[in-house]
Amino acid sequence: MLEQRTYDAWGTTLKFVVDDQFGFPEGLGDTFTKVTAFVDHVNQIFSTYIDNSQVSLLHHNKIQLDQSHQDLQTIWRDCLKAREITDGAFDPWALDNGFDPSGIVKGWAAQEIATIFSDAGFKHIQIDASGDLYLKDGESSELPWAIGVKNPDANEQVLRIFNIWDGAIATSGNYERGEHIRDPFNSLPAIGARSATVIGPSGGLCDALATALNVSGRNGSSWFLKPELQEYSCWVIDRYSEKAWGYGPAI
Repeated sequence: MLEQRTYDAWGTTLKFVVDDQFGFPEGLGDTFTKVTAFVDHVNQIFSTYIDNSQVSLLHHNKIQLDQSHQDLQTIWRDCLKAREITDGAFDPWALDNGFDPSGIVKGWAAQEIATIFSDAGFKHIQIDASGDLYLKDGESSELPWAIGVKNPDANEQVLRIFNIWDGAIATSGNYERGEHIRDPFNSLPAIGARSATVIGPSGGLCDALATALNVSGRNGSSWFLKPELQEYSCWVIDRYSEKAWGYGPAI
C-alpha cells in the first residue's frame, strides 16, 4: 500500500510517496519531520524571495561564496558544470537579479529528500517536486515507477510514460507556470521547446538540462553526445509543432 504525504513549500506542493510493504523502519512520521526540516533549510538557503536567505545575502554582497553554506557551494559548482555541458543555455548568472539557481535546486533537493527516506530504511520512494521527480525502487519490488509526461496543451492527457527503477525525471516548460524560463542569451522568454523531459541519475542535472532544452530546443540534442551525459535521455516537444523527438538509452 502506498502512503503519501504533502508539504507546501517553494511555491508549490511537494509530494512524498513510499510503499509500506517494506515496513516503516524508523516510522513515517519521524522521517517526514526530517524531510520537512530539510525542505525549510533549502528555502532558507536558496530562496530569492527571502531577504536573509543565503542566495539573497550573496546577491547583496553581504557574504562571499566561501562563507556560504556547503549546500550553496555545491549547487554553485553544479551550475558551473551544467552551464558548460549546455553550452551556456543553462546560466543562473545571466539573470538580472544575479545568481538564481532555481533551475537546478528542485531536482537536487528531490534527490536529497529521497536519500533521507532511503537512509531511514524505506525502499520504494517517489519524490515529486512539481515536475522534478526522484525515484527509488526496492530490490524486491516487482514493478518500476511509471511516470507520465502530460500534453502541454491538454493537462489531462498523458503523451508518454517512462518506467524508472531508480533515478530522476524532470519535465520543464512554460505551459504550467507561464513564461518563467528565460533565454540567457537574450533575456527573452525561452522559445526552444514547449516541453522538455530529461531522465538520468542526477536530479539536479536533469532539472538543469530540462530547463536548458526549453532554451535551445533541437540544438540541445548535441549535448547528449557528450560523455558526461551517456546515462541521460531526453524527450522534447517542439515549440511550434506537434512533433516530439528524443535521444538516449531510455527512449
